[in-house]
Amino acid sequence: MKTISSRDNPTLKKLHGVANSARERRKQGLTLLDGPHLLAAALDAGWPLQAVYLAESAIGIAEIASLLARLPAQLEPVLLPDALFAHISPVDAPSGILAAIVLPDPVAPSADAASLLVLDGVQDPGNLGTLLRTAAAAGLGEVLLGEGCAQAWSPRALRAGMGAHFLLRICERCDLLAALRSYPGRVLATALAPASRSLYEVPLDGPVAWLFGAEGQGLSPELLQRADATVLIPMAAGVESLNVAAAAAICLFEQRRQTRLG
Repeated sequence: MKTISSRDNPTLKKLHGVANSARERRKQGLTLLDGPHLLAAALDAGWPLQAVYLAESAIGIAEIASLLARLPAQLEPVLLPDALFAHISPVDAPSGILAAIVLPDPVAPSADAASLLVLDGVQDPGNLGTLLRTAAAAGLGEVLLGEGCAQAWSPRALRAGMGAHFLLRICERCDLLAALRSYPGRVLATALAPASRSLYEVPLDGPVAWLFGAEGQGLSPELLQRADATVLIPMAAGVESLNVAAAAAICLFEQRRQTRLG
């Protein structure tokens, strides 16, 4: 097993930048998967790994040993002292194993007539990752992210996504209005508006493009105008709103419930 023991090693300097800077991730074309769960999800999906790094204290941990046994023969892990592993880990409590992967090439929105999750200005990576995880769990295959969204492949978004990234077609920095111009299904948004209907009274048996905006600003006026209809989630008195990830989960799983029961 290869070993790196100096913080001045050029590879470690590069990985430290990738862990902490969106600019460095774009420059290097890399991001990091931290933890056994993400690494297992990548291997399950056949996602190529560029390199794998192991903390000395992780040697002998059964879960990590089983992952190392699944690595391609040509991919030799690099062993690091715990302090150096923590230096390149993107999380506060390092797991003992991480992998570097190449950032995927940009993809354009597909022309499929399937349900979509469309996100406008969701800037928190944790919220974004949770939304991606929810979309995958609800059976969606594609997510469109507008210009103002956080970087989908950042370590924090990946960690919150828990492997959902490897199951989805993720279109970043989309012109959302252009992408929805010829969408054949309905376009729905959540809004407290006089014309809004309760989510539970709306038939959701066909393809739907679900629009969700940032918690502070909500959807842009142009996107809200593009919606064919608006729905509201009934809530107890005195509660004004839900976290965007919670609201999306309720909507997507109501659609899944209706589809499965229909």
